[in-house]
Formats: sequence, structure tokens, C-alpha cells
Amino acid sequence: MGVVSYEFEVTSPIAPARLFKAFVLEAAKVWPTAAPHAVKSVELEGDASPGSIVKITFVEGLPYQYMKHQIGGHDENNFSYGYSMIEGGPLGDKLEKISYENQFVAAADGGSICKSSIKYYTIGDYVITEDEIKTLIKGSEVVYKAIEAYLLANPDACN
Repeated sequence: MGVVSYEFEVTSPIAPARLFKAFVLEAAKVWPTAAPHAVKSVELEGDASPGSIVKITFVEGLPYQYMKHQIGGHDENNFSYGYSMIEGGPLGDKLEKISYENQFVAAADGGSICKSSIKYYTIGDYVITEDEIKTLIKGSEVVYKAIEAYLLANPDACN
């Protein structure tokens, strides 16, 4: 098993508190509404404390049927959260898990910068390439941008 770390940032015109609410606190409601072309449902298995499981089910026609995230924790004061993808999605027989640490920080223009640190835990001798990592990130950005667009179009959502 190997571990490959990757860090990236993405900017948004949405304030950190609203993004945090949409991605963490109200994900079960927001994700299927904002991205109905991708997300069928978001279900919490547990009480949202560390160790609880979040199951994201995708609509038919996408490459993956579902994925499960294990909650690592979140900090509402610093708009940060961590989780590990432990089942489904792109894991297949090459990745044991993918761990994420994300934080929304205020940008000078009133929006946000989402800072992400990702660790890919590979199985056996498999080595994940930077191109594969970028492809995985690009896939998740589809949902990210849909949620951002939803928040822009619905200024009262996630306040």
C-alpha cells in the first residue's frame, strides 16, 4: 500500500459559512436539489459524529452508483471538515480509501477559497498518476459547481 498526497484550491464567490452549510450541515437537502443531474440522495447512517457514514447515491447513467464517506469530523467555527471515502465511487480494486481535509476560508472579495488536502491510499503496487487525480477532482467539481450555482440562484439558502 502506498499513500499519495495532493493539495489544491478552488475559489468561489460564495461566503465560507454558506458553503460549509451546503457541503456539510445541510448536504442531505442541498446536494440532490442543487445537482439533480448527478445526486439522487444523501443519507446519514449515524448521528453525524466522527465515524458516522454518509451514503451518496447517484442517478442512473453515471459511472458510479454510490459512494460512502466516513466522517472524520468538522469544525463549524473554522469551516473545516474531514472525511474518508471508504466504499464505492472510484475506489474499485486500486484504492483502499481516499481521505479529504477541506476548509473554506474567506477571500478578499467576500467569497471563499476552498483548500483541500487529499490522500489516496493505494492497494498493492498500484501507483496513482497526477492525471488520474486531476480526472477524479474534475468529476467532483461538477457537483461543487452545481451547489455553488444553486447558492447563487437562491440567496436565502444555507444562511
